[in-house]
Amino acid sequence: MSSIPAIVADGLTKRFGEFVAVDNVSFEVPERQFFGLLGPNGAGKTTTIRMLTGVLRPEVGRVSIMGVDMDGDPLRAKSSLGVIPEIGNVYLDLSARENLEMFGRFYGLSRRARAEKASALLEELGLGDRADERIKRFSKGMKQRVSIGCAIIHEPRVIFLDEPTEGLDVHSRRMIVEKVRQMNRAGSTVVLTTHNIEEANQLCDRVCIVNKGKIVALDTPDHLRSTFEGARSVEVTFDRPVECSLFFDQCISKVEEKGNRMRFYTSDPDEAIRKVMAVRDEKGLTIMALNTLAPSLEDVFVKLTEASR
Repeated sequence: MSSIPAIVADGLTKRFGEFVAVDNVSFEVPERQFFGLLGPNGAGKTTTIRMLTGVLRPEVGRVSIMGVDMDGDPLRAKSSLGVIPEIGNVYLDLSARENLEMFGRFYGLSRRARAEKASALLEELGLGDRADERIKRFSKGMKQRVSIGCAIIHEPRVIFLDEPTEGLDVHSRRMIVEKVRQMNRAGSTVVLTTHNIEEANQLCDRVCIVNKGKIVALDTPDHLRSTFEGARSVEVTFDRPVECSLFFDQCISKVEEKGNRMRFYTSDPDEAIRKVMAVRDEKGLTIMALNTLAPSLEDVFVKLTEASR
């Protein structure tokens, strides 16, 4: 394996007028890693992706792809990329096969190679029986599958996916996720932006959480969960609904209620349980279930992005 990182983002900054969309963002992504870029709407994720893929030029900072400087040799840097935007980049008046073969031609594949790869990819993506139909007749999920095929027909070393499963049906989502996993296992580096935190938790080796254009966390999902004390919680199901205000206490930072089930966020689960038991005894409640929960990546995400608002 090469010692050169697949992606280097070094001090990236981008402004739109007075608004700072991305503010001094730096990270490296090693080869073969599945990397997640997470953040709320307007956090700077898509702007960062556009700079990393050469669509936007940073005002400050530099990007390199597989050791090639994006500003110095953009064509060579981009030749290693496959980009799947949130809104597919397919041509509606062409068939699925024609779309893939056209992108294969853009990437310099021979006629035979692009025909063979297009047929194989369309089968893998569940579109073999619709290969010669015009894209305009396809559902959103089918169009996105074609977009995936167009982006990876040249077997790129680095793949960028910007919200690739947003709004898709379950079948299309699963098919896209499995194909991207397969590409990663075969050696491609993958960068994923998504609002689906559970999806990132399942797929990513490492995640970067951004908010207001700045990095607020950069680590593995497991390490973020294990070190973020304030995201631990206790979940209790009572025999009847209970007023949240009864549980206000220094050891409980937040209470969530769903019917008879309540979740208490705390840095001290033992103390939170003692508070729950005290309320139970005072109000004559029955506890139907009680669980101490490790923080999820979504818990960590919410805490970090709320803290920097």
